[in-house]
Amino acid sequence: MRVAVATLGCKVNQYDSASLETRLRDQGCSIVPFDGEADVYVVNTCTVTDRADAESRQLARRARRRNHAARVIMTGCFAQTAPLRAAIPEVDHVIGLNRLPDLVRAVMDQATERILVDDLRTARRINTVGADSFTGQTRAFLKIQEGCDLFCTFCIVPFARGRSRSVPPRQVLTQLEMLAGHGFQEVVLTGIHLGSYGLDLEPRLDLSDLLEMIAAQSPVPRLRLSSIDPPEVTSRMLHLMRDGGGLCPHLHVPLQSGHDETLRRMRRQYDTQFLRDLSAEVRRVLPEAAIGTDVIAGFPGETDEQFDATMALLAELPLTYFHVFPYSRRTGTTAAKMTRQVSPNCIKGRAQSLRHLGERKRASFGRTFVGRTLRVLIEHTPVRDSGWLTGYSRNYQRVQVPGPLHLANREVSVRIQAARGGTLFGMLQPEDDDQTRQ
Repeated sequence: MRVAVATLGCKVNQYDSASLETRLRDQGCSIVPFDGEADVYVVNTCTVTDRADAESRQLARRARRRNHAARVIMTGCFAQTAPLRAAIPEVDHVIGLNRLPDLVRAVMDQATERILVDDLRTARRINTVGADSFTGQTRAFLKIQEGCDLFCTFCIVPFARGRSRSVPPRQVLTQLEMLAGHGFQEVVLTGIHLGSYGLDLEPRLDLSDLLEMIAAQSPVPRLRLSSIDPPEVTSRMLHLMRDGGGLCPHLHVPLQSGHDETLRRMRRQYDTQFLRDLSAEVRRVLPEAAIGTDVIAGFPGETDEQFDATMALLAELPLTYFHVFPYSRRTGTTAAKMTRQVSPNCIKGRAQSLRHLGERKRASFGRTFVGRTLRVLIEHTPVRDSGWLTGYSRNYQRVQVPGPLHLANREVSVRIQAARGGTLFGMLQPEDDDQTRQ
C-alpha cells in the first residue's frame, strides 16, 4: 500500500509524522511523496493560525483531486481542535493526536469511525514515540514532552495538544540508543513545552535531571535542545552544555517581544530585565553559544514605541539569529479578541525590520569564527553541483566545505576561512583531509 504523508507546522508535527511512517513501514506500507500517486493520503495538520487551517483543507482537496479512489485522512492539531470543520467532504477520516493506533488502522483500511478525537485534557500518555527515520535529515528528532499548561494569549496549542506530559527517562534513553543504532550522530530533543519536562512524573524531575542521565550514558555523540522558554534556562543546564557530555552549546529561547506591556498582554512569564540578566549569564558561561529566538511582529495593541523598544532590546542582547512571525489571528485565542489589531501593512513592515536585524546578527556572529576551527557534522545532501558539502557546527553555524560524499553523517574539523551572510566557508583540517584520501 502506498501512503503519502504531508506535514504542516512545527518540529513536533514532523516527529509525529515520522513516528507514523515508522509504524506504517513495519506494517509493510510504502511511503511515497505527497505530490505523487498514493492509495492513502495523510495530512498532518497545523492550527497555529486560521491560515494554517485553510492550508490543511487545501492539501486534503489536492490529494482527493490527485486520486479520486484514494482515502484521505486528516490528523494533527487542526483535526484535534476542530474535527467537524476538518471533516470536509474530501476527507474520509478525522483522527485526533492521541489516536495513533486508530490512525494506523484507518490507513490499513480496517473499519473505523469517521471522526475519532479524544479530550486531551485527560490524557496522561504520549503515543507518538518511536520514529526511527527522518527523510533527508542527518539529525534525528526525539519527542520527550507533549502538551502545554501556559496558555499564552496568542496560542491555541494547549487546546490542540492537551496538558503537559513527559516521556519517562528510561524510555527516552531506550529511544536514544535505538536512534544511535540507526547511525544518527545527532539527536534533537523536542517538545511542545520542553522546559516543563518531568514535572508530571513520579518522582518529579526537571529537564536538567534528564540531561545528566543522558550525559552519563552518552548514547549519541551530539545532543541538541529545541525551543525552551526563558525562565526554564537554568544555570545547571548551561554548565552541562559547557562541561561536555555531548550537549551542544545552542539555545533557542523564544522571547516574542522586547516590551514589558506587550509581554504582559501575551501572558509571558518574564519581563525585559529578566531577559537581559539571562542573556548575560548565557554569554558568560557559554561565550560561543548560538542563541536564537522567536519574535512576533505586530501583536495586537503593539504601538510604534513598543515595537521600537523591542528592536532596541533585540539589538542589545547577544542573540545570533531570529525566527520572525508576523502576527496572524487565531480564532479561539484571547489575542484574537483584543482591540487595536495592527494593520497587515504595518505587521509586514515590522517583520521585515526584524528579519533584517536578525540577518545582521547572524552575519556578525559568524564572522567571529573566521580563522578558527569548528567541529562540523556533514549532512547527507551536498550543495548542488558545486563540489561542496554542507553541515552544522555544534554551536549551530551553517558551514560549507569541499569534500567527498562519503563524509556525510560524519563529524569533521573545519578551518573557517570566510563568512558570507549566514554561512561559513572552510577547509578540512589535515587529519580529516587525510581520511578522505584513504
